[in-house]
Amino acid sequence: MRTNLHQLVNSALLSGSAVPAFTCYDFTTALAVVGAAEEARLGVILLVAPKTASTPNGLRLITALRGLADEAGVPVSVQLDHASDLKVILESVAAGADSVLADGSSLPYEDNIALVREVRAALDAAGAADVVIEAELGGLAGDEDKAFGAEGSAHDAGTSVAGLTNPAQVADFVARTGAQLLAIAVGNVHGKYKGEPNIRWDVLEEVAAMTHVPLVLHGASGIPGDELAKAPSMNVGKVNFNTELRTGILATLESETAAHRADGENLQGLLARWNGSAATYAGATLGLLTA
Repeated sequence: MRTNLHQLVNSALLSGSAVPAFTCYDFTTALAVVGAAEEARLGVILLVAPKTASTPNGLRLITALRGLADEAGVPVSVQLDHASDLKVILESVAAGADSVLADGSSLPYEDNIALVREVRAALDAAGAADVVIEAELGGLAGDEDKAFGAEGSAHDAGTSVAGLTNPAQVADFVARTGAQLLAIAVGNVHGKYKGEPNIRWDVLEEVAAMTHVPLVLHGASGIPGDELAKAPSMNVGKVNFNTELRTGILATLESETAAHRADGENLQGLLARWNGSAATYAGATLGLLTA
């Protein structure tokens, strides 16, 4: 069912839980994620990467995800992830996205604020005042669309391009941007970690003390489950997953393709295995973040 992202996340926090958000590059994965959420009777967030949304087929995918979310038996939100291009943002919202991560985290502090305010103003002018805005303060290493960064290697645990979120900036940033959710950098990275992740829970606690808005943890793939389970107690109401979901799907396809090709080019059977892999991961993650 269509659900406001802010309401979905705040409702989860009230019960001591967080809502997982899964990047969906295709409809098969989205079907599996929503199916797992319905089985668990929990809300979920479907993410679309900006590189996907910047193409005609990407906008069609957003529209399809909107329809899937609207018909789901549990609360589902559709979010455009890590976006800074106003054209892509407005087209994605018109296609069906109900929230946007206005990402100026790679910019200087004042420019980051200016970008988020510009996105809010553009959405309001387009009659989309109900679209929820997430912003990001601090910087995460890696590429959210790939398992590795530009160097082609996994990231050192705790590495961050722009650095950890500065707790002293949080209250000012939220007040001036009007962001309804805040993504933070506390040692998490996009893609794969090299070695063990070094999440700075002390920094997260400091950030949580500085604002009432729900916090968001990106780059959660690879962070041990017992660590992630602590996040809702520190006002983290949304946790993003991408790499491990894709890794599991690709491993399944790699192991199953030959057998399904031999079985009369059994594409339907192969898609069922794809769906099963994604659903299993989504289901486990939903359970992990639920109190």
